[in-house]
Amino acid sequence: MHGHRAADLGVWFSMTFLITGGAGYIGAHVVRAMTAAGERVVVLDDLSTGYAHRLPEGVPLVVGSTLDRELVDRALAGHGVTGVVHLAGKKQVGESVELPLHYYRENIGGLTVLLEAVAAAGVRTFLFSSSASVYGMPDVDLVTEETPCVPLSPYGETKLAGEWLVRATGRAHGIATACLRYFNVAGAATPELSDTGVFNLVPMVFERLDAGEAPRIFGDDYATPDGTCVRDYIHVEDLADAHLVAARKLAAWAGAGEPRDLTVNIGRGEGVSVTEMVALINEITGHTTEPVVTPRRPGDPARVVASADRIAAELGWKARHDVRDMIGSAWRGWTARRGAAV
Repeated sequence: MHGHRAADLGVWFSMTFLITGGAGYIGAHVVRAMTAAGERVVVLDDLSTGYAHRLPEGVPLVVGSTLDRELVDRALAGHGVTGVVHLAGKKQVGESVELPLHYYRENIGGLTVLLEAVAAAGVRTFLFSSSASVYGMPDVDLVTEETPCVPLSPYGETKLAGEWLVRATGRAHGIATACLRYFNVAGAATPELSDTGVFNLVPMVFERLDAGEAPRIFGDDYATPDGTCVRDYIHVEDLADAHLVAARKLAAWAGAGEPRDLTVNIGRGEGVSVTEMVALINEITGHTTEPVVTPRRPGDPARVVASADRIAAELGWKARHDVRDMIGSAWRGWTARRGAAV
């Protein structure tokens, strides 16, 4: 079924979603979730970090950048797109500090061009991939959507400015919008969809263990129970499911003539320390390598854990997978890729 019923109007209408960055790690999981649920999907990806083989058979792929207005216009018109899920963008915090102009051009410039095309084409819904990085170093037990946003990197700044841009465009052009603030994403639905980057804690520990080296813990003198940073981890499959639920909520609002906006955290509402994560990774992978403590990294907050109350209330969504699922599925992907490389 490709349609959505706007219950209060009894209107039935069909949606086709353009997923930018759909060949990336998170994007491919979103494509998988949406197509498995019967949604029509087309992907736009420049393949700078994405892989075409991640896409299910039959999903059209438009290769190029969101900065290319002509290409975006053709993709929207050629596939009859009625909703956009925007995941394309640069996302390395450290790199953004070194290359702020690159990050603003790609993340804000690309979003501006995309929104101009969306408004001109009469697209009715727009879902934006945001990040917990918009909050910076929140000194609170649970981060709610009302927690002040004070980003610490150009990457976080582009996500916050992107939210402003999305909401303002939605209001001006009658587009239903959502901004999803992800916390720490891990895991894989299948080994071939696993994260190929080594920028997050789980793959960073895998890499050290593979090399026979001790995993690193950046600082153990934080004001947390065991002195190491505490984070909220979300399985990428749960994250993908949240996109599906949010996209359908926007479609229902659009069908009912309600161009509303939604901003929600996507997390489990549970904190896990770095020490606990490393111990779990050792246990699940069969290693016994004790971690070493190195100096703190600048800008690492002690604790960032989501309140997941709003998304539960607004969308009826709750994460199903635990940290063990994330580590186990990520390890299966890691070992499959390592085996393929031998």
